[in-house]
Amino acid sequence: MNWISNYVRPTINSLFSRREVPENLWTKCTECGTMLFHRELSDNLNVCTNCNHHMAITARERFTALFDGGIFSEVEVPAPVADPLMFKDQKKYPDRMKAAIKKTGEKEAMLVVEGEILRTPIVAAAQDFSFMGGSMSMYVGNAIIAAAERAIEMGRPLVLFSAAGGARMQEGILGLMQMPRTTIAVEMLKEAGLPYIVVLTHPTTGGVTASYAMLGDVQIAEPNALIGFAGARVIEQTIREKLPEGFQRAEYLLDHGMLDRVTHRKDMKNELVTIIRMLTGLPQAVQGDLPAPEPEAEVKADPEAETSEPSE
Repeated sequence: MNWISNYVRPTINSLFSRREVPENLWTKCTECGTMLFHRELSDNLNVCTNCNHHMAITARERFTALFDGGIFSEVEVPAPVADPLMFKDQKKYPDRMKAAIKKTGEKEAMLVVEGEILRTPIVAAAQDFSFMGGSMSMYVGNAIIAAAERAIEMGRPLVLFSAAGGARMQEGILGLMQMPRTTIAVEMLKEAGLPYIVVLTHPTTGGVTASYAMLGDVQIAEPNALIGFAGARVIEQTIREKLPEGFQRAEYLLDHGMLDRVTHRKDMKNELVTIIRMLTGLPQAVQGDLPAPEPEAEVKADPEAETSEPSE
């Protein structure tokens, strides 16, 4: 019995047991519950293939899909003071920052880059909600100013993708002061006559909505994105009324004049290029290059076909 229990049974189990599947191969859609294969989801820009729910996407993944060939260069952002308030709650602020850096692989909540989309040069900035909720910090303020200055220096439009829960509480009033700082950066762009286009993604709330996220020349949003200042529950408790269905969602705001467009993520590149070229007076974008026509081959004379002189 020992031989059967200790050798035969484990051998049979090992032959017929299910192979372990890595956990990161499948992602469950938070809207409809469909299990999505990771390659299929990535190819569809993190949009559910069943219900078109726009799932979270990092700033770097977004830029890889947006720019021609996935090529872009980062714009340097001045680093602020690390922990100006010596803030501590359940963890120290520097410890939270280290954890966020390790989790996301980014050094802060906003990435500023420059490149071309369909041969249209732009400067772009995007918030990463996975980095401490994309919260507006002193670094984020510096990033928007650096993006605006770079856009002015290069004479390019600025495209900003917002995704944040508001100002970063660990920086207190210093985080809130980024609202006027970023507003001034937007005014610098307008004085230079350069377009400033904002793409609001899920979620965009708090002080971000009350400052640079709603100051664009053109306001675009992804489908069903949550956009607002205070939460719906707080508003209901304040006004003591039931809010309408879809309140603070992109489609509701489009119907009430707060947005110009609601655009699917896969159509965002063409949408941005069309708007930028209209605002800057550039001709229509070239979608693809055709090879130059080959020169026509010279027709060689056939000596036998030549007309011979008539014989006498």
